[in-house]
Amino acid sequence: MKIALTGATGFLGRHVINYLLKRGEKPKILLRPDSELPESYRELSIARFDIANPPADAFERLGTPDVLLHLAWGGLPNYKSIHHFETELPAQFRFLRLLVDAGLPHLLVSGTCLEYGMQSGCLDETAETAPANPYGFAKDALRGELQYLAKTAGFDLTWARLFYLYGEGQASSSLYVQICAAAERGDKVFDMSGGEQLRDYLPAEKAARHLVELALGSARPGTVNVCSGHPVSVRRLVEGWIAQNHWSIELNLGVFPYPDYEPLAFWGSRKKLDEALQFNGRQI
Repeated sequence: MKIALTGATGFLGRHVINYLLKRGEKPKILLRPDSELPESYRELSIARFDIANPPADAFERLGTPDVLLHLAWGGLPNYKSIHHFETELPAQFRFLRLLVDAGLPHLLVSGTCLEYGMQSGCLDETAETAPANPYGFAKDALRGELQYLAKTAGFDLTWARLFYLYGEGQASSSLYVQICAAAERGDKVFDMSGGEQLRDYLPAEKAARHLVELALGSARPGTVNVCSGHPVSVRRLVEGWIAQNHWSIELNLGVFPYPDYEPLAFWGSRKKLDEALQFNGRQI
């Protein structure tokens, strides 16, 4: 199977590459002209162009793939920027439509749990979307556009709605990287929010495995949550990291306010994900 990947230099993209290589696959990587892959990936075939200004033969340059894992998205982690729907959304749709019109048969796109908006509790894929910030709105709009396109263009669309991820290579602003850095510095305390919010966290390497199996397997679940399915308080999560790594650091709770663009308690149902993975005959 011929596989292409965007967003390869990002946090999740590198984990996806690692799992593809472990599985014996060598994807074609799309890079911006000014981007570079780590030395360990240099044996992979690369196409260079900007998603915002793709060449007419973009599909051919990507090796006429059987499936594209599309992880690229600009402007993060600023979820409130209008860039997401003003610039990113139209550019993303034009690029993906170009590939579909050229013959791309299967497209997997990374979505976000922020498409659900301010809904609380366990969220499954049948819930109405109600995004509460520009990033979630733009992602949800792209999903709708691609679903309409799929009805007439004859391609399979898998929309992988990601919940919260953590792991090696994450952005410096992320909670996981911040607590790791504080521990390495020998800080005595770590400032954070009250930590009572319930979230759905998944290690990035596991999320990458799920994405690859969804992309390469025969199941076509459509929109699917990629999550753990288990709520955990942020405080308990951080305390677990501290215990696991034997760090000597105390939590200073309540310093930062809770985000105003997400509810206090929400997590994903992974029933649909588990069914797809089981259908593909892969370990969950």
